[in-house]
Amino acid sequence: MSAFTVTGQRVWQYLAAGLKRITTDEQIDMNNKIWTKLMDDVLRIMSRFALAGLLAAALVAPANAGDSEKAKRIHDRLAGVPPTAIVLQEMEDALAGTNPECSNFTLSGIDNGAECAAYIAMKNKDFYNVTLKNFAATWTNRDQSVFVPLNDYIATVIGMVRDDEPFNELLSRDITYVGRPGVVSTAPSGSNNDHYQQLEDNNVNLRDELQFSLQSQVNNLPANATAGVLTSRAASESFFVAGTNRAMFRFTMLNHFCNDMEQLHDPALTPDRIRQDVSRSPGGDSRLFLNNCIGCHTGMDPMTQAFAYYNYDENTGALQYTDGVVQAKYFNNDLNFPQGYRTPDDHWDNYWRSGQNAYLGFDNALPGSGDGAKSLGAELGNSDAFAVCQVKKVFKAVCLRDPDIGDLVDAGDSNAVSRITNTFKTTGYRLKQVFADTAVHCMGQ
Repeated sequence: MSAFTVTGQRVWQYLAAGLKRITTDEQIDMNNKIWTKLMDDVLRIMSRFALAGLLAAALVAPANAGDSEKAKRIHDRLAGVPPTAIVLQEMEDALAGTNPECSNFTLSGIDNGAECAAYIAMKNKDFYNVTLKNFAATWTNRDQSVFVPLNDYIATVIGMVRDDEPFNELLSRDITYVGRPGVVSTAPSGSNNDHYQQLEDNNVNLRDELQFSLQSQVNNLPANATAGVLTSRAASESFFVAGTNRAMFRFTMLNHFCNDMEQLHDPALTPDRIRQDVSRSPGGDSRLFLNNCIGCHTGMDPMTQAFAYYNYDENTGALQYTDGVVQAKYFNNDLNFPQGYRTPDDHWDNYWRSGQNAYLGFDNALPGSGDGAKSLGAELGNSDAFAVCQVKKVFKAVCLRDPDIGDLVDAGDSNAVSRITNTFKTTGYRLKQVFADTAVHCMGQ
């Protein structure tokens, strides 16, 4: 018997008991007052029951309503736009475990239904044209601005995510992504950005129209001189132009280790590779060098040597590579301290494998030294710090908060970052998986 039936019977029993008390002529005169009181009591009983019914319904309903809200949130965070009714139903079915499409995705097993819903959301072209474009844009310029045109660096990131290419090769591989032939009128070039500008101006669907290409063929570099996005035209224009090439290293730390040089400062390392342009007594005070300058340059200068043959030529608009010949910029201001290190070649060594920066977790399977940008990119891309940084950047983009910032760091967020990083490293460095797992973590918040 339902609760509604039981309550209805009790109400009528209450009314009958009240009316039986009206048996004398005198009491009949009070009928109206008594009847009014009885009806007031009935209304109070029914109101309480109605409220209880609503509360009971609220406890039952969220199973479906919650899935709908979670699906919408996943889609909004990943694609930046609301899902269509059809896509929303597909995602709800995935959350409920009834969408057969889920068998097409490689899932981590933490919450397969929610992960599948995330993968469905990432089929939207705006995940590629907007979310990933904005995600990578800040890495390509010194101002770290998102308001930059599509370029080869950004396109490479988008393509590698779409194709589940190992993201630890981002800084070392002979790889770029270009529009399919005929999509736009201008062919990709190592001396201008016209091809990518046209892709953006024409609102080309990057999910469907980007294709893999060898960077060496587009930028006219020897294959062994390519180093992923480090030798992309966009990165070269921003970080290899003029200066001393230290900018390329510093912004690689910012963008892919999530640390600036101040956080990596270690004055205890050997200063034997610090170049001649660094004064040992700036302003006549050697304490400034010993307490400040030395801490950055002891680690940075031995690794920046990997870029000794690179320069961005502002006249041609292209990256210049002089195999075997150190760029003149490495000898700028060499009279500041003539006894300093004079760069002979592009051989680099990673002094951070010891000392306080050993926590960055460089791969013991690699030698920690080498020649040129490609091997340095592999050293950086296979570190723990690189993997953690990618996850934290995705977390911030998807969850709209930094897992490391706040009055009280959320242990749940920290644990999620650790878990997602481990999955990232052990399942082929697929950044799309990181986006899916992160969206799952934040879908109920």
